[in-house]
Amino acid sequence: MHLEVTPRLTIPESELGWRFSRSSGPGGQHVNTSDSRVELTWSVVRSRALTSAQRELLLARLEHRLVDGALTVAASEQRSQLRNREAAMARLAELVAGALAPAPPKRLPTRPTRGSARRHTASKTRRSETKRLRRRPDAD
Repeated sequence: MHLEVTPRLTIPESELGWRFSRSSGPGGQHVNTSDSRVELTWSVVRSRALTSAQRELLLARLEHRLVDGALTVAASEQRSQLRNREAAMARLAELVAGALAPAPPKRLPTRPTRGSARRHTASKTRRSETKRLRRRPDAD
């Protein structure tokens, strides 16, 4: 079963590494026997599914998440190993798709309009007057 990240990128199952261990937290009657925690590992450096441009982009944007060029995602929320596998695959796909997405456009700095500046000043003046009227009469 391949992992479709975007319509242009599909990670073959042979590049995905799975590790299973006992999950902490609730698990019911099988909590001590079932290995329901899932770790999914994918090597960005050795992947043949990526173009060189995609690889460079992923290495730059996910460098804080990579260990020896590999991206690892864990899932242990569900009691079922199958559901945790699905959650880990979805999480990996979301991470990679987010890292490959184009950067949002830069925000252009703008100035407040003349009218909004006047309203702002007027509200500050009103507030100041309100507070001045609350003071003790002999404080002036």
